[in-house]
Amino acid sequence: MSRERARLRTHLGEAMAGVSARPGRLALTMLGEALGLAALVATVGLATTASGQVADHFDQAAADRVTVQVEPSRAERGARLPEDAADQVRRLDGVEAAGTLTRLPVTDPVRTVAVVDPQAPPDPLLPVLAASPGLLDAVDAHVTGRPYDDGHVARADAVALLGAGAARRLGLGDLAHGPAVFVGDRALTVIGIIDDVSGRGELLDSVVVPETTAARLFGWTGALSLQVQVAPNAAETIARQAPLAVAPQDPGIVVAAAPPTDAALRDRVESDVSSLLVLLGLVALMAGGVGIANIMLLSVMERIGEIGLRRALGATRGDLMTQFLAESAVVGLLGGIVGTSLGFVTSMLVALSRDWTPVLDVRLLAAPLAGLVVGVLAGAFPAWRAGSLEPAQALRTL
Repeated sequence: MSRERARLRTHLGEAMAGVSARPGRLALTMLGEALGLAALVATVGLATTASGQVADHFDQAAADRVTVQVEPSRAERGARLPEDAADQVRRLDGVEAAGTLTRLPVTDPVRTVAVVDPQAPPDPLLPVLAASPGLLDAVDAHVTGRPYDDGHVARADAVALLGAGAARRLGLGDLAHGPAVFVGDRALTVIGIIDDVSGRGELLDSVVVPETTAARLFGWTGALSLQVQVAPNAAETIARQAPLAVAPQDPGIVVAAAPPTDAALRDRVESDVSSLLVLLGLVALMAGGVGIANIMLLSVMERIGEIGLRRALGATRGDLMTQFLAESAVVGLLGGIVGTSLGFVTSMLVALSRDWTPVLDVRLLAAPLAGLVVGVLAGAFPAWRAGSLEPAQALRTL
C-alpha cells in the first residue's frame, strides 16, 4: 500500500512539474477552462435568479383583486350590498383597499353643451357608473385633476370623473375652467380625468359619479359590486372570507371571486429559462474542455523524447497515462476554482445591476469538481496517446 502511495506521489510530483514547466501555456489553458466553467456557473446562477424573478413577476401579476357582488337572482329581486360592505371588508387581514361600483341604468346620451343641436353628430351613449371614493384606490386609478372625496359624497355634489376614452370622445382635455357634461338634462362638473386603472378597464370609457350624487340624480338605491385590492397571494383567502364579512347573517346574498392563477405556466416559463441558460453554459464548458484536450495533445507531441526516455528507464504505459491524466486534472481543477469564483462574481454583479435579488444554488460550490472531471476527460486521449508510444520510436526524437 505504501508503494502505491509512493508511486501516486511521484506521478503527482511529475504532473506538477510538467504543468509548471510552461507557466504561460498553463495560464492560457487554465483560462480557457476557467472561462467555460465561469460561464456555466454564471448562467446557472443567473438561471436560478431569473427563475426567482419570473416567480415574483407571476406573483405580482397574479390575482391581487377580488370582486364581491350581489348574487344575480337576488339582485333581480332588489337585493343590494350593505352600506358598510366596504368598511367590513377592509377589516380583513390582507385587504389593502376596497370600494363599491354600480353601473346605473342610464340610457341618456352624454354631451358637453346644454343646447341640443339637431344638426350636430349624435351624442355618445356612455356608461354612467356610481362609485365610492375607495374604488379609485382599489383599482389603482391615476386621475388628472382631482378625484371626488368624502366632502363631495356628503354634499351629493353634482361632480363627475371622466375616463380618458370618454373624455376623448367628448373632446374634453382642459379642466382649468371646470367643464361640465350633461347626461340627458342633468349637469355634472368634471373635476378629473381617469388616465389609467388596473383591473377595471370600463372606467376609462365611462362617466363616474359619487354614489350619493347617483342617488339624487339617477335613482341609485345601493351598490351591486365591491372591488377589493388584496396583498399578494391573499386573493383566494379573501374571496372565501368576504361573504361572511359583508353579510354575516346571510352570506349567500353575495358571491366573491378571484381570478385564477396559472401556476403551471409559471413553472414552464421558469423551466424554459433555466434550461436555456444552463445549455449555453454547458456549451461554453465543452469549449473549455476541447481547449484542454488540444493543449495536452500538443504537450504530448512536444515531449515525445521525454516519454521515450522514461519508458527506457522503466516507466510503464500506465505510469505515463497517469502522469498526463494528473496534469490535465490539475489544469481542470485550477481552472474550476478560478472559473467558479469568476462565475459567482459575474452572476452577483449582473443580478445587482438589474436590481434583482441574487439567488445562488449551493450545489454550485461543487463546480471545481466539475472542472476536475472535465480536465480528466479532456486529458484521456492525450494520456492514451502518450502511453501508446513505443520507446524506440520516441527515443529517435532526442
